[in-house]
Amino acid sequence: MNIRETAELLEEQYLSPYASLSRNTRGRDREEPPCDIRPEYQRDRDRILHSKSFRRLKHKTQVFLAPEGDHYRTRLTHTLEVAQIARTVARALRLNENLTEAIALGHDLGHTPFGHSGERVLNEICQDGFAHYRQSVRIVEVLEKEGRGLNLTKEVRDGILNHRTSGRPSTLEGCVVRLSDKIAYINHDIDDAIRARLLTEEELPSCYTEVLGHSVRERLNTLIHDLILNSLDRPVIAMSPGMEEAMQGLRTWMFAHVYTNPAAKAEDGRVEKLITYLYDYYYIHIKELPTEYQNLMERGEKRERVVCDYIAGMSDIYAIDTFEKLFVPKAWKV
Repeated sequence: MNIRETAELLEEQYLSPYASLSRNTRGRDREEPPCDIRPEYQRDRDRILHSKSFRRLKHKTQVFLAPEGDHYRTRLTHTLEVAQIARTVARALRLNENLTEAIALGHDLGHTPFGHSGERVLNEICQDGFAHYRQSVRIVEVLEKEGRGLNLTKEVRDGILNHRTSGRPSTLEGCVVRLSDKIAYINHDIDDAIRARLLTEEELPSCYTEVLGHSVRERLNTLIHDLILNSLDRPVIAMSPGMEEAMQGLRTWMFAHVYTNPAAKAEDGRVEKLITYLYDYYYIHIKELPTEYQNLMERGEKRERVVCDYIAGMSDIYAIDTFEKLFVPKAWKV
């Protein structure tokens, strides 16, 4: 018995009867020989962690566009916080931690530069629309590895696709990530908004903080405990009704007071112009795209989709640099 087989046996002996066992995966689109060390979901986790799209998250906006300061969240730090919360919950519930972490690390790979502002613009100008959760799946299925994709298991891709609020993951591990995402971003976005002096802790509605807690630490502790206690030894992942209602209420309040706050979104108009200019330019000058994107069109992909892929994959910094190179005049020197 090799190391992987021993790990799979330990899963069967220890994990909850509701957990997703590695040996019971529905598999990959392209069959591969098993690893002698790592179970299948651990392999997926490692592939995402080593991917180029994962590394680019460190220079992609979470909420605040081009914030000044080292301590605001980026898309990468958000992803790591989601993964940590999800792993804590999965371990407590005896679910498959490798599957949970793989989904968490991959759930936001498809985000555009400049966060949801960039996503909105691409959705408006791309004929077939754009949504980051679908793009995340497209990245792992098609775009990574120069068009070969990462060939992840169906369970990981399902969890990535269904991490959005309206999603319905097919595994409990995917359900854990879906709720951990909300727990993470609601609380760390409050933390960032307080740091940016957009609000104070005291301004948060007391009808929610009386239930959830009066600090980021208290709210995280309350929500994670509630999620675990209401899901333990059950075939569902759920919060108590009052707790979920308070969390959703605070989320709605954040949309009204932070996510659409003029101070946080002061650069939205410039983002719209930048992404639109880049899209129009590369749609016309399609031969200037990197070879792997041109190869996608040779395989039958639409021009609109491939241009969208290229721009969506840019980091904030790269998008700005590219715009300046293409559209900003430079001083002439002898």
